[in-house]
Amino acid sequence: VLSALYQHYFGQLDSLNNDTVPMRDIILDPNYYRLFIPLVYYNSFIKQLAKRNWTFQYSVDTISKITPEYLSINTYKFNKTKRINETVSRILVNLYVTRPDLVTDTEDRIMSFRPYHEEKMEVTPKTSVIQLFKPEEKKEDVVGKANLLIRKPNFWYSGGEGSLQMTQNYLSENWYKGGESNHNLQSNLKLYLNYNNKKNLEFENIFEMRLGFNTVSPKLDTIRTYRTNTDVFRLFSKLGLRAFSTWYYTISGEINTQLLHNYAANTNNMVSAFMSPGNFALSIGMDYKLRRNTMNLSVIVSPLSYNCRWVTNSKINGMNFGLKEGKHSLESFGSKVESTFSWTIIPTITLNSRFYSFTNYEKVEAELENTFNFTLNRYFSTKLFVHYRFDDGVRRKEGHGYLQAKEFLSFGMNYKW
Repeated sequence: VLSALYQHYFGQLDSLNNDTVPMRDIILDPNYYRLFIPLVYYNSFIKQLAKRNWTFQYSVDTISKITPEYLSINTYKFNKTKRINETVSRILVNLYVTRPDLVTDTEDRIMSFRPYHEEKMEVTPKTSVIQLFKPEEKKEDVVGKANLLIRKPNFWYSGGEGSLQMTQNYLSENWYKGGESNHNLQSNLKLYLNYNNKKNLEFENIFEMRLGFNTVSPKLDTIRTYRTNTDVFRLFSKLGLRAFSTWYYTISGEINTQLLHNYAANTNNMVSAFMSPGNFALSIGMDYKLRRNTMNLSVIVSPLSYNCRWVTNSKINGMNFGLKEGKHSLESFGSKVESTFSWTIIPTITLNSRFYSFTNYEKVEAELENTFNFTLNRYFSTKLFVHYRFDDGVRRKEGHGYLQAKEFLSFGMNYKW
């Protein structure tokens, strides 16, 4: 019997304090909430405890019994809440006396808070049917002066992209296959300023500059520790007038050269320099444009194109760039095809491609550039650049054809605006 009573009253507490005892279901009773919230000083039951209960000194039965004995009622089951409140009140009084530092708030302060209630929408009175047919009163038109502000649309938009990429290759001196360690630095800056009136006129302007350097082993070049492997300075403009649909009558111009001097290995013989060579092209034709959410394509077909190449530095042999002996410039007329293509394969991988081809029906000059950009975040990316060039109008190096190739894979900073 004692064990059953113990399990009934204390078994639930054992399941909370002892991990070896199976968990018991505890019935939640909101009447005990004051024992489990931050301690509050309740003055309502303090006043009740302060009241003095008095009785007659002599037992005098002055009140007749209301209920007969044969209809007696057991009130124990109906005053549970009252008994719990009295028990909780005694516990709280003990805490007020022994641990007053635990009191965090008072009942008067809590009850002073304004209760939250939803705002009630005022119901507008119903309009009488007679009022609906009542003639409206004549109102005087009072119109003040209005300030008119006209904003002209801006059809110009600009932006750009810049990157600083690097690669590194290390080989120990005793590497069994030989080879040389080197470092490579690539920088790129591209700016654009375009005009589009959203009707029939477009004007595009692009400025591009690329510079690249790589270290050179003393075994390959005893004079210089680094050389330029990329040097491009390019200005391009294109004016288009819509002919129909996605076709435009187009006139385009381009000038490109390099910025720095370039020398042959182990010598001071200058191979190329600023405006040596320099190239200028002017073309008239049609431009096909295709714009989609993830790709942009532009193809310029110019049946009439003028090209001019010159070498201004007397130390540079112009014959290496297709010029005749003793001449400093070369002019030619022909046809040209040029296209640009950009494709966002996925949000983190993009492809930018450029193709250029010119022929004067005696020689062909063509270039293909592909740049894959693998974006890590807004500021860092990895780039794969592949550049092919064909020119059968220049002097061919012994043992090599007219097709030239350049490729590099680099990692570094990238920012677009």
